[in-house]
Amino acid sequence: MTTTFDPQAQAAQQAPAGIDPRGPQFAASLTAVVLVAVLLLPPAAALVLTAVQAALFALGATRGVQRTPHAWLFKTLVRPRLSAPTELEDPAPPRFAQAVGLGFTLVALVGYSIGLSAAGGVVVAQTAIGFALVAALLNAVFRFCLGCEMFLLFRRAAA
Repeated sequence: MTTTFDPQAQAAQQAPAGIDPRGPQFAASLTAVVLVAVLLLPPAAALVLTAVQAALFALGATRGVQRTPHAWLFKTLVRPRLSAPTELEDPAPPRFAQAVGLGFTLVALVGYSIGLSAAGGVVVAQTAIGFALVAALLNAVFRFCLGCEMFLLFRRAAA
């Protein structure tokens, strides 16, 4: 059996596939709900939920937003009920946005850890969660991804 070399097929396999832009918007909606819950919970419970959200951000930042539990929920429950997207989005900017969210939740984790013994840490943690919440709400409500815009600005500055 002989195989033929098809450069277009190989390029298609190597290039990252575009993602439905409504997927990250859906994920941002779920993230916003989690972050609101974090702000409403007592510090010990907020610490645990923040750790869960940090793990989700880490997953999105390392494996890509298309390989997260949020993406699975979107593909399984939401996407089949929608029409096909008019365009696909590069997954790199949302992946960077996940890394930014991870940064905020890591700061919050440190703050909540300190806050269990000193009051100032809770303020730091809630401020970091507040920043992440604003970014998530901008994406969820207005489809404006702040982390994605930062990615594009950094990319332009590097060019």
